[in-house]
Amino acid sequence: MTLGRKTLHQKARQPFYPKSDIKRFPVPDDKVDWAVDWPEYDPVDYTSSSVLAMPPWADTEIRCANLENPPKFCSLDGNVDRTSGFGNYQLIDQVPRNPAGRTGISGRGVLGRWGPNHAADPVTTRWKRDTTGKVITNNNKPVLEFVGIRRKDNGQWALPGGMVEAGDTATATLKKEFGEEALNSLEASESQKKDIEKMLQHLFTSAGKQIYKGYVDDPRNTDNAWMETTVVNFHDDDGSSFSHFNLQAGDDAGDVAWLEVNHELDLYANHSDFIDAVAKLYDAHY
Repeated sequence: MTLGRKTLHQKARQPFYPKSDIKRFPVPDDKVDWAVDWPEYDPVDYTSSSVLAMPPWADTEIRCANLENPPKFCSLDGNVDRTSGFGNYQLIDQVPRNPAGRTGISGRGVLGRWGPNHAADPVTTRWKRDTTGKVITNNNKPVLEFVGIRRKDNGQWALPGGMVEAGDTATATLKKEFGEEALNSLEASESQKKDIEKMLQHLFTSAGKQIYKGYVDDPRNTDNAWMETTVVNFHDDDGSSFSHFNLQAGDDAGDVAWLEVNHELDLYANHSDFIDAVAKLYDAHY
């Protein structure tokens, strides 16, 4: 299911850009839409040095270069997916324009790709149970738990997802990122890695339910580069599938835990929206 954008992006207009002292050009709600004429709009141009260093996951700087093979936007460009949930997005002076509107920053910030940067986020859920194994309820509705990780860069809780690398699939990314961030597979011994692989294979070959696919209100977004994600729910209804999981933070995660689903959650980007959608799917407490 692809959900449409119903609200203006907020986190993509935060005063300061993440991991920097770069201050965004302030964009009020009534000026977010590109259709609104705003001659005074003067976004700060910023692309981090780590992106300009041209790692494998980053595009070249296309605004001041006469490229023989420019990116093929709005399509599958070799093994780089440049398609968007918005459909065909606009190119202004050969550069993609964020379909969700103004952000106060031009360039790519810390994002590698011009246009959409694709991620995948697993929502791994189970019922919260008491010591007898009975499902706990709140206001006569069962309570869900999900695996969350605390990001090292800002301390916020988030889903254990990550970027879809060139040539990879969302499904493979879901499996890899959950293993690296929630089970610390990168630092596991060879025997532990085999056990983790078996558990992940069992989990991620089950029938996951796609919750969302599209734009993410992410603080890293700019006028020319933005995050899109595929969110898939894997639910353990009887408590048997995840019982052998030994959660251990790894890679970009500072901590990992089973978190109770409720309306007070303050998660990274708009991950709370995804949790809300899962709670509605199972008619669970929120």
